[in-house]
Amino acid sequence: MGHSTKKLNLAGQIFGKLTVLEPAGNIGTKTAWLCRCQCGKELVVKTCYLRNGHVVSCGCAQSESRRCGLASLTYVDGTCVEMLRARTIRRNNTSGVPGVDWRPSKGTWRASICFKGKRYYLGSFRRFEDAVEARKHAEQEMHDGFLSEFATAQAEKIKQTAG
Repeated sequence: MGHSTKKLNLAGQIFGKLTVLEPAGNIGTKTAWLCRCQCGKELVVKTCYLRNGHVVSCGCAQSESRRCGLASLTYVDGTCVEMLRARTIRRNNTSGVPGVDWRPSKGTWRASICFKGKRYYLGSFRRFEDAVEARKHAEQEMHDGFLSEFATAQAEKIKQTAG
C-alpha cells in the first residue's frame, strides 16, 4: 500500500522567531516559504530547515545569543522563560509544531507538553489538526499563565528597586 504525499501548508506557523507568511518559489527541488522574523526582516527558508530547527531567525537570534551569552537565560522551576517566550521548536521535531509528533506504529499524532521539568501527554489523535489544537490549548493553560505571572513578578521587582 503506497502512501500519499500531502503538501504541507506552513502559512501562519511559527518556527523560533520566524512566522511563515506564504509559499515562495522552490529552491532547487525543495519547497521554500517567505517568513518574517520578529525583528521585521523577511527571508525565504526551505521547509526542511524550518522543520528541523536549522533556521529559527533571520540571523538576529544568533547575534543576540552571542551578545547575551547563555548565562542570560532565566530558569524558574526548571522552565526556561526565554525558550517559552520564543516558542522554540526542537531540532528533532518532525511536524513543525512543538509537542506534536507522528507515531507511525499507531498511525496517530501524539500531543505532549513539557512544563517545570515534567512531560504531560495530551493524547493521540488521528487528525493532525486535533493534536495541534490540544497542544495550543495546553500552551494557553500552562505556558501563557506562567509567562504572565513571571512578567508581573519582574515588573514588581523593578518597581521595588526603582522606588
